[in-house]
Amino acid sequence: MERIGEVIESSTTRFTAGAYELLAAPPFGSLVRAQTRSAGIAVYGLVYEIRTGSKEPGGRAMMRGRTYSGRNLYDAEIYHEHPDLAEVLQTEFSAITVGYCERDRRYQYLPPHPPPVHYSVYPCDDAELGGFCESSDFFRSVLFAAQIPSDELLSAAIRATARARPDSRDYLVYAGRELASLLKDDYDRLTAILRRIRP
Repeated sequence: MERIGEVIESSTTRFTAGAYELLAAPPFGSLVRAQTRSAGIAVYGLVYEIRTGSKEPGGRAMMRGRTYSGRNLYDAEIYHEHPDLAEVLQTEFSAITVGYCERDRRYQYLPPHPPPVHYSVYPCDDAELGGFCESSDFFRSVLFAAQIPSDELLSAAIRATARARPDSRDYLVYAGRELASLLKDDYDRLTAILRRIRP
């Protein structure tokens, strides 16, 4: 599978990648895989933030929707009329680390090392997503992570996994039971998440 970006910031619990194509980050809640210095180990992350802005530190994008002659440009037209935007803007996405794989085995806890800066990031296909989500051990890590939209993120990941599996309804029931166990003391939060994952 073709890589979609490279790591530009990395820590034990999360990493940020620059997308190779402007506006082409993987969707919110999707599972991505980042390579490590060890050939047989890769780190899995759930995309929790996507942003596009100036490549210049502290810089901001400028408005391009109206030309000096007064002509109005809308949405995709702006990118067509200004192909240089791909050189001055960058799309980035951040992922919370939810596990790693070592050769053919998958683990849903933190890896020995984070992915190095400038190493490749790949999207996970349906088979890899389904395989990783056979276990729900990562649910707890996401639900109780700080400074991310954890409920929305986990809901999006569960919906994506259900769409990737032939037994989508069974998976949603399984995920709902796991959530009920984790959030048995927080009924309001549980019901809000369950509403977000139902088909």
